[in-house]
Amino acid sequence: MAVSVKDVAQTAGVSLGTVSNVLNRPDKVRPNTRERVERVMRELGFVRNESARQLKAGRSSTIGYIMLDATNPFFTDVAAGMETAAEGAGLSLFLCNSDQRLERERSYLGRLEQQRVQGILITPVDPESRLIDDLQQRGTPVVLVDRTGERQRCCSVAVDDVLGGRLAADHLLDLGHERIAFVGGPETLGQVRERRAGALQALTAAGRAPGDLVDVPTDALSIAEGMGAAERIAGMARSERPTAVFCANDMLALGVLQRCVALGLRVPDDLAIVGYDDIVFAAAAAVPLSSVRQPRREMGRQAAELLVDEATNPGHVHQQILFEPELVARASTRGAVRAPARH
Repeated sequence: MAVSVKDVAQTAGVSLGTVSNVLNRPDKVRPNTRERVERVMRELGFVRNESARQLKAGRSSTIGYIMLDATNPFFTDVAAGMETAAEGAGLSLFLCNSDQRLERERSYLGRLEQQRVQGILITPVDPESRLIDDLQQRGTPVVLVDRTGERQRCCSVAVDDVLGGRLAADHLLDLGHERIAFVGGPETLGQVRERRAGALQALTAAGRAPGDLVDVPTDALSIAEGMGAAERIAGMARSERPTAVFCANDMLALGVLQRCVALGLRVPDDLAIVGYDDIVFAAAAAVPLSSVRQPRREMGRQAAELLVDEATNPGHVHQQILFEPELVARASTRGAVRAPARH
């Protein structure tokens, strides 16, 4: 049975109010009395009921992050940055995984609100969902992570994905590739649409036809879907087959790479590959993967700092922070020249 405040007070020979002061206002208790109470707490194995204290205060010392896909190291790296900021503010970070499912996201939003968290960080399935507006109207701060959209009604931290798509396609075009496959995830995801739009801008600027960007859609941003995309590309007629692939994230790219090796396609000689996110596994792949790098931990840290500021600062002003990505070229594209480079 849990040791109560009353048990501590009786054993230490003090009032309940004295124990409460030791827990919450120790400077108001005489040093010798405080030391006696703290010693009794240790001896009895007392653990304070933080939930009860937070309930009385009306707000917990926790923030929540609803990530899109816990299997993707990108989101766990973002969460690590959030954790650093949360610790600095004396808060705990509670992680949730929507698994790209709107109904699960809705459930977690409800649970976090019921727990009276300080605020919610979220990479939403649908950035324009009314769920986020409703939360804010009821007083829960919300910060969008890896999302921009048109909403200015809350803070957001993201990367310029259109620029990222251009960087990836420009890199492949500079290597001489004229026909590039875009392996993307669900079109409902804004990042997928923006990364594709950036790649298309690069092709248009290079004087290429829109048809030179070959769409290979997938149902999810996963390794398994990337493997399936590789099989479809390998099954194309040689005259129609792209010589390079730009994947909407590294998980897809790693799947494409893995299946290409199994099918006997040489990377980058038969097929050059560029991913997106530059997760730790990109550089560690059998053929190190070229990728568009995002400042993952910094994104998480700044998102959490914005959330804490909104929760504690009456003069808080919403900010939309947009980072610039960078291309990291590795062996999956180096040396894969098909024709004279663009000038």
